[in-house]
Formats: sequence, C-alpha cells, structure tokens
Amino acid sequence: MNSRNNLDEYQLTVRGLSDRIVEAQTPVRVLDAVKWDDSVRQSFFATGARELPKVDRAYYESRPLAFDSSAKKEEFQNIERDITRQLGQFNPVGQIMRRMCKEYRMVIRMLEARGTADFGLISQELYGAASDAFHAGDPTLADLGLMLSDYLNNIADRGDLKDEAKLLTAPQAVEMLQRRLDLVFGEGEGVIRVFESDGILADAAAGADYIKIRSDAMFNERDVRALEVHEGLVHVGTTLNGQNQPICTFLAKGPPSSTVTQEGLAILMEVIAFASYPTRLRKLTNRTRAIHMAEEGADFLDVFGFFREQGYSDEDSYGNASRVFRGSTPDGLPFTKDLSYLKGFIMIYNYIQLAVRKGKLEQIPLLFCGKTTLEDMRTLRQLVEEGMVVPPKYLPQQFQDLNALSAWMCFSNFLNHLSLDRIEADYANII
Repeated sequence: MNSRNNLDEYQLTVRGLSDRIVEAQTPVRVLDAVKWDDSVRQSFFATGARELPKVDRAYYESRPLAFDSSAKKEEFQNIERDITRQLGQFNPVGQIMRRMCKEYRMVIRMLEARGTADFGLISQELYGAASDAFHAGDPTLADLGLMLSDYLNNIADRGDLKDEAKLLTAPQAVEMLQRRLDLVFGEGEGVIRVFESDGILADAAAGADYIKIRSDAMFNERDVRALEVHEGLVHVGTTLNGQNQPICTFLAKGPPSSTVTQEGLAILMEVIAFASYPTRLRKLTNRTRAIHMAEEGADFLDVFGFFREQGYSDEDSYGNASRVFRGSTPDGLPFTKDLSYLKGFIMIYNYIQLAVRKGKLEQIPLLFCGKTTLEDMRTLRQLVEEGMVVPPKYLPQQFQDLNALSAWMCFSNFLNHLSLDRIEADYANII
C-alpha cells in the first residue's frame, strides 16, 4: 500500500496532486461509455445482417455518461492549474501530470461527441490513425497490416500450424490461469483474481487486480498462456507496480497515450515468451485493416463482410466490426484504440533497440513501473534516481535479466541494415 510517511514537503505536494488525478479519472471509463448493448446485436441479426445497426447520436444520448462532463473537465483544468502554481512551469513530474490532465479533458470531449463525426476525429488525435507513418518515409500502420496479412497467407495452409482445439471451458481456463499467475505474483496473497464474467466483448479483460474471462468463451492452452503474459504479466503487473508508487501514484492509471505503451509491451511479451501464434497475429492485423477500411469510408456492413471473408463466424464478425464503430455510428469514422497493439509493438521494439544501441539498458525495465508513456521515459529515469519513482516490483523474467534481450537486440540492429529483397534473390535457389 502507498504511504505518506517519511515524505518531505515537495514529495507530499507531488503526491497530493497525483492523488487528485487518480481520483478525478475514476468515473471516466471509455470502453463502458462507447460499447453497444446486446439489443443492437439482436436487431442487426433480426434483419438478416443486411441493415446497418440502429446506432446514432440519440442512442448514446439515451445512455448518459456516469459523470457530469462539464464539471469533470473543469476539475481536470483546476488540477492542471494547481500543478503549475505549486510546482512551476518546467518541473518534470509536473509536465507529465499536466499532459495527463489535458489528455483526460480530450477523452471527455471525445465521449461527449459520441455518435458524431467529432468522435472519430478526436479518437485519431488520442490513439492515432491507420494512415499514420511511424517515421518520415516509412510504411504506415495500414501498410504493416497488409504486409503481415501477405506473410500469414503464405503459411495459412500448413497443417502443422493449425490451432489446437479449444476444449477448455471458461471455468477451466480460470483455474489454469489463476494457478499460473499465483506462481508469478504469490500464491495465497490474493494479488490477482481470475473469474468468469458476462457482458465483456473480448474473451478476457484485465482490471486493476483482476482478469475477467468471458463465460461463454472456449480456450486452448496456448490461449491461456497468451492471457497469462498479456493480461497478467503486463496489464495487471504494471497496474500493481503503479499502485506501489509512494509519490507518483498517477502511474497506476493510464490515459490513452499509455495505451500504446501498454499494448505494445503486451504484444512484445507474447512474442519473446513464445506465447503468440499466427491466428493471434491475424486477429490484430485484421483489426488494423478494418479500422483503415472505415477511415477510407467503409461502413459497418462492409467491415462485417470483411471479417466474414476472413473466415469468422457471423457472431464473431459482428463483435469485431462493432469494436471498430463503437462510440461512433455504423457509417462514421472508427474508434481507433485497436491500432495500439501493432503501433505499440513497433514503437516499443524500436525503443528497446535504441536503448541497447546507446548502452542505456537501465531504462528498459522502467517501462513496467506503471502505466508509462514512451515520451516520459527519460524523465522517469531521473525520477527514479531522485527517489520520486520506485523501480517495478513485478517484472517479467525476460526483463529481469537483460542478457538475452540485449543479445537479441544487438543482432537485430545489424540485421536491420540488410536488404531482405536482396537476400531473397540470393537465396532463391536454396529455399
């Protein structure tokens, strides 16, 4: 538990402002505010899946936010003002907290705009767009999605890459996942709870100290391993590390800018822990492609048809398509949060590569000290040195000993300089 004991006046000031941000953001729940209820699904299939879902501005107005949006924006504005008054314009931790306040105000404006064109535009400001480039002249996320789809298509028909049958029920997956997480976080401590839940769109979802498993979902052991790594070691682990911060308590809660870091870390962990697999990668790739389709003018029926073409059932196609348009309208701009997975993976991978190249390995584990944002990493290292931020208590084994990760990144840095097209030509007679 966090404690105010033994903090000096400056640390108490930062802690007080940080606690105010944590408290202010509590009722701001983006996914709850944008989701479509089951009546929309039922109506869609009642029409034979041939008409756009009945979702418009009035639909969202009939589902008011769980807070007074004007008052909440003013609250964040007041916190931001007090941060400047009490810490000054250029205080490093103050700059992080002010940016968080600005982001939360933008989140609230996005939620106020549910069912309008502004919703999608603000979503692009917060989470990015599929047409965004990583760097000048580089491919975009949409390009990455198409490239990965091509690679996956080349191995799609291999019998030895078929997924294991999903024979584990939700209760069995809960028991297996709980047992695995107890080995990491401590058995009997009750640090992380795993339980069944109805009403969630994904197969699983992580909270502050729990993981929910959808009651009607089926799993295999590879799925459970991916959940252990993705939801447990990363999402819940970083939350617990943030809650362990004695001063910068805001690290326990993440605005949209931290979502990219979170999902990037989670996908990277799946890869380096050998928990990922082609079907999982195709799911992420299809989400990116679907968002790009919507950005280019496709409506819900177009995206629903795209997922059908990819081999998904009607129910799964509806669920995937609704992720794209939730918060928006069925013919509006998409909700772009799901770009965070591939976008975050590329950004985190590049960051770790550069940290190894520049000999700054000590910065890599700090990605796990809470809900971090890449642009804050240099500041976080300074805050750790000053005792304002404590290093992560819970850290995946792959990041506890950086020997193997460093070796991999050293080779990767060199391989990036090779031309894969030239290699393909040279190897044509041997593969």
